[in-house]
Amino acid sequence: QVQLVESGGGLVQAGDSLKLSCAASGRTFNTYAMGWFRQAPGKEREFVCAIIKSGSSSYCSDSAKGRFTISRDNAKNMMYLQMDNLRPEDTTVYHCAAHQVLQNIVVLSPASWGQGTQVTVSS
Repeated sequence: QVQLVESGGGLVQAGDSLKLSCAASGRTFNTYAMGWFRQAPGKEREFVCAIIKSGSSSYCSDSAKGRFTISRDNAKNMMYLQMDNLRPEDTTVYHCAAHQVLQNIVVLSPASWGQGTQVTVSS
């Protein structure tokens, strides 16, 4: 099982960019599909973007499409979320998650979940 640590959050102004990083421990990183989620206190977890094991395909939510880009570097055990044109409503804690893939089906419940990194966007 991988351990995940996020970094890269911070305080920015609307329209600015941030790049979040997710560092994974262990030698099985490339066997997991990976995702970014965000969750504000007292609110439900919200899907942001996901990427398959190889990194050749990804998918983002409607609110993230066109502004956020997910990527991964399996050689470095790293995943990234490039966030452009940030909006105040993007303010919350962002988490990365690792999902097992069993017979080409992604297990939706994360196998690992990072502690999160705070993103704050001022208007």
